[in-house]
Amino acid sequence: MDDHGNVREKILFGKYELGKLLGQGASAKVYHARNLRTGQSVAIKAMSLRNVLEGGRTEHVKREVSIMRRLHHPHIVRILEVLATKTKIYFVLEFAKGGELLTKVKGRRFSEDISRRYFQQLISALGYCHSRGVFHRDLKGENLLLDENLNLKVTDFGLSAVTAQIQPDGLLHTLCGTPAYLAPEILANKGYDGAKVDIWSCGIILYALNAGYFPFSDRNIMMLYRKIFKGEFRCPEWTSPELKRLLHCLLDSNPKTRITLDQIIDDPWFKIGYRHIQTSSDDLSGLEGYDDNNEQYDFLNAFDIISLSHGLDLSCLIESADCSVGVERFVSAESPERIVGRIEEVAEAEEGRMTVVRKKDFAVQVVQGPNGDIVLTVDIHRLTDEQVIVEIRRGENENGPSLELWKDKLRTQLQTLV
Repeated sequence: MDDHGNVREKILFGKYELGKLLGQGASAKVYHARNLRTGQSVAIKAMSLRNVLEGGRTEHVKREVSIMRRLHHPHIVRILEVLATKTKIYFVLEFAKGGELLTKVKGRRFSEDISRRYFQQLISALGYCHSRGVFHRDLKGENLLLDENLNLKVTDFGLSAVTAQIQPDGLLHTLCGTPAYLAPEILANKGYDGAKVDIWSCGIILYALNAGYFPFSDRNIMMLYRKIFKGEFRCPEWTSPELKRLLHCLLDSNPKTRITLDQIIDDPWFKIGYRHIQTSSDDLSGLEGYDDNNEQYDFLNAFDIISLSHGLDLSCLIESADCSVGVERFVSAESPERIVGRIEEVAEAEEGRMTVVRKKDFAVQVVQGPNGDIVLTVDIHRLTDEQVIVEIRRGENENGPSLELWKDKLRTQLQTLV
């Protein structure tokens, strides 16, 4: 990925052939790609690791990966695997061939029957998320995709929240979302119910499907916010009375009286042709170590989550995907000083046969003999404020003293620091 966020490689990890750019946001670009082994089309979301770290987005990446791995629903885009190099993170996602839903609406509108069909699929996906303590918080046209059969797929859980983030007052307080879809209680900045915020966004989407435009719009952002805060809008003349009533319940500016998901499902207009999707309890299987009841995922950082994903060898994180035989790496939360100190202790125990030479602050060489033959080279790279990657390169004679020192002594000593 260059300075402009463009992916230069055509083949990723010897597995995916990158195709055309599908879209981009502030922190990621999404490409079409093909699995070389199966021929399957996938979408690959590429992010700069540097931007994630420097932009303080580590928590967002953690949350998005952990949430998407838990959600198995026919109307939610599946995450297939996560891959990484020393500069990039790649989300490999289910490919939605039909593109964005609302691009089909621009300049025209859908019939009530078609609008209802997509709204039912959206509510089905949303109910599934809410039942598992996940609130999307950024439902909008760009995050609603269509598959090859023109069925809805919800994507982009980067701004999602889980019940663990709810404050003691029972509300969420992080300000996020897209202006045209923002609920008035978010603008009030006094805390909000994540479920009610998602329902408001669903109301905006349903209105746009039926009308072909948004209920609240203004070029002046402050005027737009005022209109949203007042919650005053008019339905097009072609809207049926039943749909008008539902829209006013969805876009109720008072979250306490706004319609709930259960009430939506019982609504006469909504119920026409609706079929409940039964999901298996197996759908709860996801990220190892994630406690669905206690929402315990905070002990994992972004790199731990990535390393749990099938297909990623964390030892290759700071290099290319092809690790050489004489190189081993591990992640540690210990300080570089302590790691170097442990290496020196091992060398000193060799009673003069081995010497540690510091090349720079956190790069050392373990040498032996009068000629100073290199046994091991150790480099410590800062990964985050809390973690480092330790890289050990063995000397040219891999099967000699370097291998013995590494396998029998140094590795054993360093394992406690991993």
